[in-house]
Amino acid sequence: MQNDSRTRFTRDTARQWDDLDPKEFEVPEVGELDLEDRQALRRVAGLSTELQDITEVEYRQLRLERVVLVGVWTTGSAVDAENSLLELKLLAETAGSQVLEGLIQRRQRPDPATYIGSGKAVELRDIVAATGADTVICDGELTPGQLRQLEDVVKVKVIDRTALILDIFAQHAKSREGKAQVELAQLQYLMPRLRGWGGNLSRQVGGRAAGGVGIGGRGPGETKIELDRRRIRERMGKLRRQISEMSTARETKRTRRRTREVPAVAIAGYTNAGKSSLLNRLTGAGVLVEDALFATLDPTVRRARTPEGRLFTLADTVGFVRHLPHQLIEAFRSTLEEVAEADLILHVVDGSHPDPESQLAAVREVLADVDAGGIPEIVVINKADAADPVALANLTSRERHSVVVSARTGAGIDELMRLIERELPRLDHEVRVLVPYERGDLISRAHREAEVLSIEHTADGTILHARVLPTLQVELDRHAKPVETV
Repeated sequence: MQNDSRTRFTRDTARQWDDLDPKEFEVPEVGELDLEDRQALRRVAGLSTELQDITEVEYRQLRLERVVLVGVWTTGSAVDAENSLLELKLLAETAGSQVLEGLIQRRQRPDPATYIGSGKAVELRDIVAATGADTVICDGELTPGQLRQLEDVVKVKVIDRTALILDIFAQHAKSREGKAQVELAQLQYLMPRLRGWGGNLSRQVGGRAAGGVGIGGRGPGETKIELDRRRIRERMGKLRRQISEMSTARETKRTRRRTREVPAVAIAGYTNAGKSSLLNRLTGAGVLVEDALFATLDPTVRRARTPEGRLFTLADTVGFVRHLPHQLIEAFRSTLEEVAEADLILHVVDGSHPDPESQLAAVREVLADVDAGGIPEIVVINKADAADPVALANLTSRERHSVVVSARTGAGIDELMRLIERELPRLDHEVRVLVPYERGDLISRAHREAEVLSIEHTADGTILHARVLPTLQVELDRHAKPVETV
């Protein structure tokens, strides 16, 4: 630990940082970063947590217990950098960790060798030793070389944001399909990092090439790594086949709904924005609701009706997050098809979050990746009961096609349902027909699938006036008689 201006790890210095104007940390358009900023690891206030129940989490025998968070701030303001690290704190807590410290390093780009630079890595080692941490979590996806070299310096386990998110998904996956998707994503992440994770494996060397090891110095490392790679490739192939088979059943259900021409609405949004709570409020589904990140991984599809009685399906999907690992997007592609094939997307955002705009941008980026960017969207600003009214007004002014609701109290739900009804595909075929009493099934179907305008019972049958789908119109033309409008 150095003295003078290089000593950045006292509580008094941390408080001094909190008093500074965030505008002072905006990225300069030209020129080098300020020398003092570049030489400092910056503490982020409010990241120390005390959890009552520390759960053991394993990812290739990784134990996430007492952790120090570290991020590299390259773009945006100081507030953006701190919000990113605060989100990493929530992710770490969700995984069962106790967060001891949070640090930000100001750089133009992450160091290619140790992510934060060799000097800062030594300072990080001193912080890890002082706090008694056993894990360092980096706010980014590190290369195998960065992981290995940073571990060599700090002398404790180092993982990155991607590994942490994969670990959380592994904890929360419940269905057979969800577990297979998470395992596939984990293996895709692990495959290029076998050398990094397997530092205890020796490599095949011998003779003078072994630096004097000579006979008996030949280790099984390369052979073991190749064996691991082959097994991982075989397992990934098996998982892809299983996911493909399970996605076929999901596609069959969607095809059946399309045949009946039932509109599909998908709930998408940032993790912990209240999507499952909204589904329960709209349909009474009774799905798991938990104040935790990625509490929902398995999609849930329920039926709902508009105020006019029109039937539609509502699908709850996995939550998104900034820098969502591409392995997860690929592995969960079959699940995300519920969003890609919807007629309407309810984009739920947490109105009480300090930076809802970045959440909206992150979700829209993922929607574009799964070819759902062109689907009509309603922005549902949730948690209105806990949000600042001024922040809500600013958000609604920027998002014109939005509605403010509270899934907990029910405020704004009626307005949301009316908006859904307006945005669903229109029933353009208006009919007025006399349906015989023996074909009461057509009347029941009209109540389920159509917009019934009026019903009149006569001696010869039921006069139905409704807006219907093309398939129902064909059936009515075949079994009912047209009635002239008076």
